[in-house]
Amino acid sequence: MDPIKSLDQMVEHLKESGVKKRIAVAMAEDANTIGALAQAVELGFAEAIMVGSKEAIIETAKSQNINPDIFTLVDVKGEVEATNYARKMVKNDDADVLMKGLVGTDKFLRSVLDKKEGLLPPKAVMSYVAAVELPKYHKLLFISDTAVLPFPDLKQKVAMLNYSVKMANAFGIDNPKVALIGASEKVSEGFPNSIDYAMISKMAQRGQTEKCIVDGPLDVFLACDKESVAIKGVKTPVGGDADVLLFPTLEACNSFYKGLMLFGGGELAGLIQGTEKPVVVMSRSESAKSKFYCVALSCLMSNEE
Repeated sequence: MDPIKSLDQMVEHLKESGVKKRIAVAMAEDANTIGALAQAVELGFAEAIMVGSKEAIIETAKSQNINPDIFTLVDVKGEVEATNYARKMVKNDDADVLMKGLVGTDKFLRSVLDKKEGLLPPKAVMSYVAAVELPKYHKLLFISDTAVLPFPDLKQKVAMLNYSVKMANAFGIDNPKVALIGASEKVSEGFPNSIDYAMISKMAQRGQTEKCIVDGPLDVFLACDKESVAIKGVKTPVGGDADVLLFPTLEACNSFYKGLMLFGGGELAGLIQGTEKPVVVMSRSESAKSKFYCVALSCLMSNEE
């Protein structure tokens, strides 16, 4: 499989592979979610099970000239009730992917993390990995963690690394280059994350992580710009050609990707990692296009399980 280098190419890959996954959507009543699922269904790689107010879903779909008959509709009133119903479908293998619709993230994740009926295995680390497409970069960048882990410790950073590598593998990248991002390329006690980075690099060399090429700390220039590597004269196996960027905190990663979306013309597809089945969590205000790419990514990753 040749590496997938764009989000649209990911969609084409899904269409050609004949993949069709069942998406259970909690509170599937907002226009952008309905639009995204309609596109995925029409392209043939998803079946949409829309859980929520049947009346609201039908009304919203028709307002966008979407035939609601393309969906399976399950009439469940209330955010908590609809979310728990959709989660139960995924838990019982009646659906392959769980997706958040018009429900608050806190209520949605509370259901996902329920100790008895949730989707996170005991002692597993939940994280978030996103594939970002940028006009000025020659391939996709996988970044973590934009949404879940505020200040990841060493164990959580290793989990973030492994999840990111597995996602890159699903895109046809067999030995991804991972840059552990910091403000400088120097290990220093003043930057505690750089100590973790040195340990992670050694773990990767010894085969204690998923197969990848790891180096850090590196700044974004050394990670993604070959000219900067030459100018600085830094010897790094990443060589300004990173596939994965691992950030030290959620604030750093979240600000990085939002800046790229706002000012750099970027597009993104992201997914919760560590759960038994793929979980799509996006802001209720995200565009239909962004949600569509997330749905496509969930189908791709579900196919890898």
